[in-house]
Amino acid sequence: MLDTCIPSQIAADTVIKVTNLNHYFGKGTLKKQVLFDINLEIKSGEIVIMTGPSGSGKTTLLSLMGGLRSAQEGSLKILEQEILGASKNKLTKLRRQIGYIFQAHNLMTFLTAKENVRMSLELHPEYLNQDIDKKAVAMLEEVGLGERINYYPEDLSGGQKQRVAIARALVSHPKIVLADEPTASLDKKSGRDVVELMQKLAKEQHCTILLVTHDNRILDIADRIIYMEDGKLKNDGLDVVAKVN
Repeated sequence: MLDTCIPSQIAADTVIKVTNLNHYFGKGTLKKQVLFDINLEIKSGEIVIMTGPSGSGKTTLLSLMGGLRSAQEGSLKILEQEILGASKNKLTKLRRQIGYIFQAHNLMTFLTAKENVRMSLELHPEYLNQDIDKKAVAMLEEVGLGERINYYPEDLSGGQKQRVAIARALVSHPKIVLADEPTASLDKKSGRDVVELMQKLAKEQHCTILLVTHDNRILDIADRIIYMEDGKLKNDGLDVVAKVN
């Protein structure tokens, strides 16, 4: 996996840059602002945790960064590409460089673990002339599920399902991984194992992780912690960070 690393000379590049970003839900008299003047930069290879109360806008911001919602006001650059007003085609190409991990693992229940991971590779034309079954199996082995490659989600524990989701997110070597409450439904040990696995694989692949969580037990895996409240990052999202030692 190490041969997929981004060259060290560009390791400090900014991969996410948010400038004066505002976002609204609803229209007309029902229009409500949910994000206020967000400014944030995240560098290549960083593991950043975003925390704050429920309803503070964390998931909304994450979904905008992932191209899952359309940005409305300001500037949002992902991998140096402006996605405010981007075409569907541009957003589709961008999403291929992002891995997504959610609280509800979102596995296809009618597919085995291997088939769920393989499905991610099938979205990337550059992998279609390779042995994607072999790649899927190798990735599942890396997350400790080598003996469960042919299991269906219903036969896996919560922690194992989340490991499949991690394998699916990372198998295509994305430049960014966005994770929304990946430990919320897991017990302490399973949650810890999952985030440590994410941390290990991300460092090996030199990809960037932005992880939204309420789980104070995992904050120490972060390079930086940013705090969001009432749709605002405290100060500019750059100054108010807790550096984890």
